Amino acid sequence: MIRAAVMVAPGAPIELRELPEPRIEPGAVLLETILSEVCGTDVHLRHGRLAGVPYPIVPGHVSVGRVVETGGEVTDVEGRAIRPGDEITFLDVHETCHACWYCLVAKQSTRCPKRRVYGITYSAAEGPLGGWAERIWLKPGVHVVPLAEGVTPERWMGAGCGLPTALHAVDRAHIRLGDRVAVQGSGPVGLSTAILARLAGAVSVIVLGDPAGRLAAARAFGADATIAVGGTTADERIERVREMTGGRGADVTIEATGVPDAVREGMRMTRDGGRLVVVGQYTNAGDATYNPHEDINRRHLDVRGTWGFDYSHVHRAMEIVARHGDLIRWERAITRAYGLGEMDRALDDVEAGRVVKAVVRPGAV
Repeated sequence: MIRAAVMVAPGAPIELRELPEPRIEPGAVLLETILSEVCGTDVHLRHGRLAGVPYPIVPGHVSVGRVVETGGEVTDVEGRAIRPGDEITFLDVHETCHACWYCLVAKQSTRCPKRRVYGITYSAAEGPLGGWAERIWLKPGVHVVPLAEGVTPERWMGAGCGLPTALHAVDRAHIRLGDRVAVQGSGPVGLSTAILARLAGAVSVIVLGDPAGRLAAARAFGADATIAVGGTTADERIERVREMTGGRGADVTIEATGVPDAVREGMRMTRDGGRLVVVGQYTNAGDATYNPHEDINRRHLDVRGTWGFDYSHVHRAMEIVARHGDLIRWERAITRAYGLGEMDRALDDVEAGRVVKAVVRPGAV
């Protein structure tokens, strides 16, 4: 049997349960979980903000594990064999069809109606299909990514799901050499966005957020300036960004807050002809109002949405961590590791912003 922390229903306490160990069929992989993530998505799951979640579930959609068993020959995308003892991560999205209009014509696989996600849209009744468990069952066809040389589990999980999410947003933002970038939000996605903006050639990166510990982390990761949201108004924050960008506003603003009103604020702190990428609105947190003429059309503003990520972002994120890991040291983002019996506390800490990054270490007592 496999011990797992199970989210039984929105608002209910996390329960420790035992799940049967799965039969490893051809093409499948069984992992011993080393680390998994507690992220903002898990807080949304706790509050029931995502549609189509088959509670009870085993959360934890981004994880690192050690291979225990494979069902015959399993390889990564480059044809390298996956063997017992290897430390790997994997794309949490599975069962993307690669046959529908979105996959084949629009080339937007994140919109595939058949996609399912580890830790989110698999029921605990189907098996250990999330990282908050001693072992994780990777079904045949799950895309695995071996940890690159020099990338420890802690370094990869310090980046976590925030890095490929931010990578997708930065791709959509088309950050250019010399751009001045404002990042709304100082959580894991915002921090990785700030890091990638710098690597992409931004000459100035401003991070807006809270609390103080996360803003300190933003500065440690290379932000040129930070602006606390608490105790300031939207107009004051917009004016401060304009002051730091020659009076014009940011060339690129990336919203990574999850707060609907931040989108309008982001529009207004971006320069005329600039670009706003919305990545923080992963769940339906409510409506926001803006003036189409004043905020978009007259100012020739380019507004783009970004939702989730695909395999390419995970693959490239691993290469980024391998190349720049000694400079960035993403592992510094991990504030605390929690055992399986501490998951309610972990969710509380993430929601309250008491940690920069929380991870689960299932083997901890």
